[in-house]
Amino acid sequence: MATVTGAAPQPGLRQLIGRAVPYLLLAPGIAWLILFYAIPSLQMFLYSVSTGSLEEGFVLSFTPDAYVKGITQFRTQFGNSLLYGGTATVLTIIIGFPVAYTIAFRGGRYRNLILFMVIAPFFTSFLIRTISWKILLGDEGPLLGPLKHTIGILPGTFTLTGTPVAVVAGLTYNFLPFMILPLYVALEKIDVRLIEAAQDLYATRWGAFRRVTLPLALPGVFAGSILVAIPAMGDFVNAELLGSPQTRMIGNVIQNRFLIQNDYPVAAALSFILMFGILAAVTIYARFLGTERLTG
Repeated sequence: MATVTGAAPQPGLRQLIGRAVPYLLLAPGIAWLILFYAIPSLQMFLYSVSTGSLEEGFVLSFTPDAYVKGITQFRTQFGNSLLYGGTATVLTIIIGFPVAYTIAFRGGRYRNLILFMVIAPFFTSFLIRTISWKILLGDEGPLLGPLKHTIGILPGTFTLTGTPVAVVAGLTYNFLPFMILPLYVALEKIDVRLIEAAQDLYATRWGAFRRVTLPLALPGVFAGSILVAIPAMGDFVNAELLGSPQTRMIGNVIQNRFLIQNDYPVAAALSFILMFGILAAVTIYARFLGTERLTG
């Protein structure tokens, strides 16, 4: 007996709407990225392969002159950005991990208060916080003033402002919350019973930390490192206010070339060199940590 098979049922309007919902939710974010990231990035790339000036106009020539000039003339500033940003990132890990660990495992009823204290500096302008560090580290400030005049430990010629120490200190302070918060989230998700099980199996506290806590906290370390390293390497405010001409970072050069000298091709080329350098560093860093550990 032959059976009659009907055509496959067509999806109804409700199914079509259900399939479209994820794309509709993504649409505003994608539009924002295209309008305020993709299009400006394309414009900057076109500037980087152009010649000319702001007064005479820029001509698209697709020559790598701006990139060659950026790499050959500003190696010191690139090196400063890598050194200062990397040092600040390491310092935020060293300082931030104990803080995040204490909040996650020892915070108790004061956890929310401590978290508020961590993010409280964000209620003050980034510029004001950096100027405050300039006052704090000044020759007559509350830190060096007593050591020079009251106690007399330091000579009168000793100074911190205008040195790499001041720049790194400013970067570390300003970006420290970006390290603490991801670390806290990663540590807070750790099941305490896993640590207790390690100790029940005769692991020391350090052994339990090294074999259980630290591997499970690696997603927070990775996320915090990215959130700190990327803005720190591109920063120019701390180097401008706390440093000297010898401690200028590549962000200072980009800012000067864009806004002072109106040298758009070199400024845009430097921005792309920095962006691709950071992207390569992040890729290597993710492989070093093991990307499979950073999921879930």
